[in-house]
Amino acid sequence: MVIGTLRFVLQIPGVASLKGKRHILRKVIDRVRARFNVSVAEVGDNDLWQRATIGVAAVGNEPAFVNEVLDKVLRSVDESGVEAWVVTHQLEITTVGDVYGGIPGVGPERTLAEAEGLVDHEDEDEDALFEGEELPTLEELEAAAEIELSTPRGPPRRRG
Repeated sequence: MVIGTLRFVLQIPGVASLKGKRHILRKVIDRVRARFNVSVAEVGDNDLWQRATIGVAAVGNEPAFVNEVLDKVLRSVDESGVEAWVVTHQLEITTVGDVYGGIPGVGPERTLAEAEGLVDHEDEDEDALFEGEELPTLEELEAAAEIELSTPRGPPRRRG
């Protein structure tokens, strides 16, 4: 899983109140949400009338895709024609496997039994599970399957 975050600062000249600022920000935020299906919020400079810091988050399975979406968001805001422009921006892309890679039980190697807590990830040693037991051979398994398939399952059903 890839998580991308974009933080940019908007300069909003010509507003003389927080109400004017909110009006412009609402346009920008609603347009970005609707067009790009990302999470957007004002994350800083809440008390300043002519400046706003906006945070955007996108999730995907490929870093290139997430990077492209966030680049398009930035370009769209910068070229939107709203009475605001981007002063600065910061883009970060994180792969969750990098963050949680060292934690046992998290990742693609985790089984359903481990996820449900039925088996401890650390105690999973195949030799210990079957210690003292002899496993059937392939021929024995095939013979058991043939017997199972040829055995009738109760009385035949009547149609009618």
